[in-house]
Amino acid sequence: MKSMIAARCGGLLALLMAMSVCAEAPAPTAPAPAASAVSPASTFDPELAAAVGADEFGMRGYVLVVLKTGPKPMPKGEARDAMFKGHFANMNRLTEEKKLALAGPFDGVDGWRGLFILAVTDIAEAEKLVATDPVIASGEMVAEYHKYYGSAALMLVNEGHAKVARNAM
Repeated sequence: MKSMIAARCGGLLALLMAMSVCAEAPAPTAPAPAASAVSPASTFDPELAAAVGADEFGMRGYVLVVLKTGPKPMPKGEARDAMFKGHFANMNRLTEEKKLALAGPFDGVDGWRGLFILAVTDIAEAEKLVATDPVIASGEMVAEYHKYYGSAALMLVNEGHAKVARNAM
């Protein structure tokens, strides 16, 4: 299953980097064109933009969470399996609540285990959401938090993923 997850998430970090703007960088200052200046061929959908929380540039704030190996790795066995079952259930809950825009595993190099992109802008709120995850509560993993400014279309990933995934996690 681990290789299946890794294959499905291959290239995710490169994609995110290509789609993102560093949260510390100033937001673009160019004024948005007036509604009347939008070309007739534009595909801009104001209702969709509002639904995903897009600003005038089609972007929004998130918190990027990097999950790293924690101080208390759990040995293989039933307890570890139950912890990861709870981890996936927690991600599904956060997705249903529209709080988790994107998640996926890393290759484990240098202790980097995975990521969450949370649809919140406040790190304290992100910490509360992540604290509900069994891998964090157990010490299997620790979380590192970064403000992230990226495409509001990330909010559409989970809906699209559900349409292309043959097997649910």
